[in-house]
Amino acid sequence: MAPPLLLLSDIHVRFGATQLLAGAELQLGAQERLALVGRNGSGKSTLLKIAAGLIEADQGGRFAQPGATIRYLGQEPSLAGFASVEDYVTDGLAPGDEVARAFSLMGKLGLRTDQVPEQLSGGEARRAALARVLAADPDILLLDEPTNHLDLLAIEWLEAHLRNCRSALVLISHDRRFLQTLSRATLWLDRGTTRRLDQGFAAFEDWRDRVLEEEELAQHKLARKIAAEEHWMRYGVTARRKRNVRRVAELASLREARRTALRAVGSVRLAAADAAGSGSVVVEARQLAKSYDGRSVVKEVNLRILRRDRIAIIGRNGSGKTTLIRLLTKEIAADSGEVRLGASLAMAVLDQTRQDLDPDASLAEVLTGGHGEHVAVGDQMRHVISYMQDFLFAPEQARQPVRVLSGGERARLLLAKALARPSNFLVLDEPTNDLDLETLDLLEDMLASYPGTVLVVSHDRDFLDRVATATLVAEGDGRFTEYAGGYSDMLAQRGHGLIAAAQDPPRAARPAAEKPRNTSAKLSFKDKHALETLPDRIASLEREIAALQRELGDGGLYARDSQRFAAVSKALASLAAERDAAEERWLELELRREELEG
Repeated sequence: MAPPLLLLSDIHVRFGATQLLAGAELQLGAQERLALVGRNGSGKSTLLKIAAGLIEADQGGRFAQPGATIRYLGQEPSLAGFASVEDYVTDGLAPGDEVARAFSLMGKLGLRTDQVPEQLSGGEARRAALARVLAADPDILLLDEPTNHLDLLAIEWLEAHLRNCRSALVLISHDRRFLQTLSRATLWLDRGTTRRLDQGFAAFEDWRDRVLEEEELAQHKLARKIAAEEHWMRYGVTARRKRNVRRVAELASLREARRTALRAVGSVRLAAADAAGSGSVVVEARQLAKSYDGRSVVKEVNLRILRRDRIAIIGRNGSGKTTLIRLLTKEIAADSGEVRLGASLAMAVLDQTRQDLDPDASLAEVLTGGHGEHVAVGDQMRHVISYMQDFLFAPEQARQPVRVLSGGERARLLLAKALARPSNFLVLDEPTNDLDLETLDLLEDMLASYPGTVLVVSHDRDFLDRVATATLVAEGDGRFTEYAGGYSDMLAQRGHGLIAAAQDPPRAARPAAEKPRNTSAKLSFKDKHALETLPDRIASLEREIAALQRELGDGGLYARDSQRFAAVSKALASLAAERDAAEERWLELELRREELEG
């Protein structure tokens, strides 16, 4: 077996009175894809920083293969001190790295090289940070929440890029679909220690639940008390599984109702609104339009949202999603068209900016409004401690000020506050940001049992599949198309994702004045020759790569001949890069050939 590229052993870290890491381990081999998972505050980001060499552990060892290049992407990358995006991205290159690769990545990520870092949005700053770490084509990529602030278009591009890159990966992400696609092994950080599963994230949650059930049974037999902060997780193992069965059945029923409504003729649906029972129609929009500086942001949108609908809005950043929500809730006025809100509508909005939280207020004061010890949740009065525990807060945190909370805990507190307000219409803007997987489960359960209507903007594909009854896709130019079901349902009906849509819009959506294709154009002789010969060259490279991988698989090679090991590793990296370039070139030529042939 080849020696690891990166090894952390017996890592201990203490912050004040809290023992964050207590014997954590991490091992990463060449081209391995590892998902690092655990609850908010469990120490995942700390462990990743130790792996990157940015901080030192109180105790334990760190080994990185000599000569191995490592790049780290933190949750909040800083671009301070750089005059432009180009300066920031190219500053991350080492001698010998390809500058052209950096410029290519900036282009693919939709960045202008002359953009000033201080003027970048959160999504643009995240894309610049990604370009910086990817441009070096490192041996090891350590990525902490790489999809934060990215739209679906950028997430799908990043997913495809990482799937084809040669780097070994360690990924921290709340995006289940992202982890399922990319991971081949899973490291679970739980109560300071790590457990490893040599399967991707898709197999993790069932495995985790089995581990917790076995542990709880063992603790019960020994008459040992379960730690208070772990109670919900253990209780949720069996209860969550029962709720999931009910939730899936109810969601299927709601989606079928939405699908039936969408089959109806538009004029009939609009005419039926006046005859609808009181409160059954929550929002109705007719020919809704809004422009800014002559650019159409929302154009001729017709939409009816009924009680119990869960409507998701997706699309690239800047495509008008937030504007549409503000129009539908009458926060802003439309240029044309009309919006009608249902009777007795009580709206609650999840403020993802966290500006609604007083940093000096305690958690109990935030939830009770500073009055008493109880929270009004629907038609019930709940003690604030009991309600906090529903959102994974320990009782002793009730008197803690908001300022000491982590980003994930603040997101959880905002969620608790929003769901405690009397409401029958929830508006959630990116509710999954900074939430761990257990809290996501909690949110999905609560939305499933919520008796009102939900309007949500999210880029989390798995979350949309578990929650949405219909999906509105921002097509560009202010147009929105509705599909019954969640993200996967949308893909099945649409036939492609957002990347395909951006590269090749549906014919009906093309401008009327579009010029016809030049069908007389042909591939050059050189391109034809490359198209014919590249598959053989790729197959040859694959055979050479397989031979070198077999040689590296000899566990004694490094001990016998470290120079040979280094030479083989270098040759393997070179051949892998050549293969990737050949595959990209062939794909580019094949797409061009298909386009020219109509």
